[in-house]
Amino acid sequence: MDYLIAGWLVGLLILFHELGHFLVARWVRMPVARFSIGLGPRLWGIKRGGTEYRLSWIPIGGYVLPEIADETEFFRIPVGRRILFALGGPLANILVPVFCFSLLNSLSSGFSFTGAFVMPVSQTLDRVLEFVAAIPLFFSRPDQLSGIVGIVVQGGQFAGTDVARLLNFSIVLSLNLAILNLLPVPPLDGGKICLYVLEKLHPGLLRLHAPLALAGWLFIIGLMAYATMLDFGRFMA
Repeated sequence: MDYLIAGWLVGLLILFHELGHFLVARWVRMPVARFSIGLGPRLWGIKRGGTEYRLSWIPIGGYVLPEIADETEFFRIPVGRRILFALGGPLANILVPVFCFSLLNSLSSGFSFTGAFVMPVSQTLDRVLEFVAAIPLFFSRPDQLSGIVGIVVQGGQFAGTDVARLLNFSIVLSLNLAILNLLPVPPLDGGKICLYVLEKLHPGLLRLHAPLALAGWLFIIGLMAYATMLDFGRFMA
């Protein structure tokens, strides 16, 4: 049961991430063809207002697909709108800890305006700075990486059904999603933003998008496979 709760939280935080992209797309008037939770073939879906909302078979990840005919049409969307669209997911994951800290403060010391609305912002900023400072460890100690298996197992062991621990686990995981997605590696959101900025500086750099995105995907898939193998080595031995 603990592992199911941890897995459910991972899925929920991914949902918030994709919802951030979706809401920003609506805000900047970028039409959305599909809002998918999960990857791969469609499991269930419904169409409303020109957008298909679907659940997909692989319950890891998700995506928001703008309504475009091809890649060329996507790059006709103003750079500023595309940058905001890319920022939507990480910003949503940064807002989740603000809400969680508000609940934690209220549970531990009772409701107050400062505890519910002021302290959560500073607490979240402090955690963001801690995560940013720890990024070099991500590269210097690759043997400490964890994939989705490790996250669910460790999350289940740590959080259990204790509300305070579940909130703390949500804070850590949501900030992980936000900060890692902002790393300048295509096709992560941070990598996309870097490519959009380069494109703005010199339109000729637009040709770099496809090869760098492919290289980024290969890197991420390899990293995920490596982290998953480490997880199985730790927890299945």
